Amino acid sequence: MLRVGVMVSGGGTNLQAILDAVDAGKITNAEIAVVISNNPGAYALERAKKHGVEALCISPKDYESRDAFNEAFLAKVDEYHLDLIVLAGFLVKIPAAMIEKYEHKIINIHPSLIPSFCGVGYYGLKVHEAALARGVKVTGATVHFVDSGMDTGPIILQKAVEVQEGDTPEVLQRRVMEQAEWKLLPQAIDLIANGKIK
Repeated sequence: MLRVGVMVSGGGTNLQAILDAVDAGKITNAEIAVVISNNPGAYALERAKKHGVEALCISPKDYESRDAFNEAFLAKVDEYHLDLIVLAGFLVKIPAAMIEKYEHKIINIHPSLIPSFCGVGYYGLKVHEAALARGVKVTGATVHFVDSGMDTGPIILQKAVEVQEGDTPEVLQRRVMEQAEWKLLPQAIDLIANGKIK
């Protein structure tokens, strides 16, 4: 049984998609062991608790320095003996020591077709604003392994989503979540849990 930790910063819609997929049997051989947020007000923590999953907040604001936070964060993650860490809208840079320790065990969902609109500054609505500003006709989402770069790890799954006339960043974001993110992330977890990705 794959022990999964989900890291979130906001509402947790991707977390909900994962929890629903576990309940529906679309993710097998895996259990969500913990949900960790950097934001004490993240609704994702409520979603986890309602689902009987341990939920906690570790915020960089509670530590004297980024190094102190990174050390505490890694120590807390280690307590759960996780086989897979899922970044589901987690807006904190993962410490280098954690990436090294959990090599090929951290995945991220990114709201574009990497290599488009990725790297520093491209997250959430900013990705969709950039896509619309450049007039792209197709966008989408990517699940990838996390490495020491920014959105540079090996790609696991991608799904294209059509940009429609009159789209606002918010409308496009919702469509990308519904048509791509909420499907890809559970699918990737299931593939990893069942040894279909190396």
